[in-house]
Amino acid sequence: MRVAVINEVSARDKNPYIIEALKKQPVKVFNAGMKQGEYETELTYIHTGFMAALLLNLGAVDMVIGGCGTGQGFLLSAMQYPNVFCGLITEPLDAWLFGQINGGNCISLALNKGFGWAGNINLEYIFEKLFSDEFGRGYPVERQLSQQQSRKTLQRISQKAHKPFAEIFAQTDKEIISTVFKHKPFTDLVVGESKNKDLKKLILSEN
Repeated sequence: MRVAVINEVSARDKNPYIIEALKKQPVKVFNAGMKQGEYETELTYIHTGFMAALLLNLGAVDMVIGGCGTGQGFLLSAMQYPNVFCGLITEPLDAWLFGQINGGNCISLALNKGFGWAGNINLEYIFEKLFSDEFGRGYPVERQLSQQQSRKTLQRISQKAHKPFAEIFAQTDKEIISTVFKHKPFTDLVVGESKNKDLKKLILSEN
């Protein structure tokens, strides 16, 4: 599984904890957001939500791990876009149930609120449970079929309720686009890993 980590400005100091915790999981990690001590390009949750959606719609990654101070801002930002299914995760059981029942492709972490003593250990346990089982298996067992059907229905709703991402990109505030593409780790990921070639071509022609 290919995972992008996208930290915004208020939680950039938590980036090393996330990266370290993910080293114990069988995933390929792309550190595409802000890092500790980085000040040149300031990414807010508005930017990182857009970045998450762009990477997922490009097929550049399979999952995005983001968040902000409370986790709420990034969650709301990312969920404005098609094909993004994000959950707010604060503890390991949240992570496991999200993977089993919702089978989403994006999680939002509360990286300031409640992030105290042993916060880094909580991250390790969250990722341990998130990646411990195949996504979308369902829980409890007798609800598996219904939950699988619900996920497919939600995917269809997302497609019908949103414009195509190419149209969204064309209408997005140019400040947002210019800011996120100044961030080299993100741009490198778009260029190097995107599987949606048509969308990639459109995006790169504008930048």
